[in-house]
Amino acid sequence: MTAGGFCKLPNGKVVVALNLPSPADPGPAPGVHGPVPATPADGPARVRVLVVAANRARALTRLRNLGLRSVYLRGNVQPPTPDEITAVLHHPDGLVWRTAPDDAAELWHPIRSLLRRTPAA
Repeated sequence: MTAGGFCKLPNGKVVVALNLPSPADPGPAPGVHGPVPATPADGPARVRVLVVAANRARALTRLRNLGLRSVYLRGNVQPPTPDEITAVLHHPDGLVWRTAPDDAAELWHPIRSLLRRTPAA
């Protein structure tokens, strides 16, 4: 289940923060049941995604249009921190991510680097 939250800004815009399974994480191999040895001890890879938009519905629509189809915001359990709000507001696309749980040494990345497909060799 995704955890996340939102924060309404004084100018009327909304910053939405979601913890999602990483689209780059392949998950378990087909036909494999039970724990996969290559999976980290914490479970599947997760990312924290931040998006700024006019309202919550438009923020979620922006993510769905990028291919993250099953994105929902239920509640306000983990709203964005002031540092996260600053990061997303200063990015030209208004859409950034980094691995979760947050590592203070890791910088925010543009969403296109997460969704980039590597060409098949």
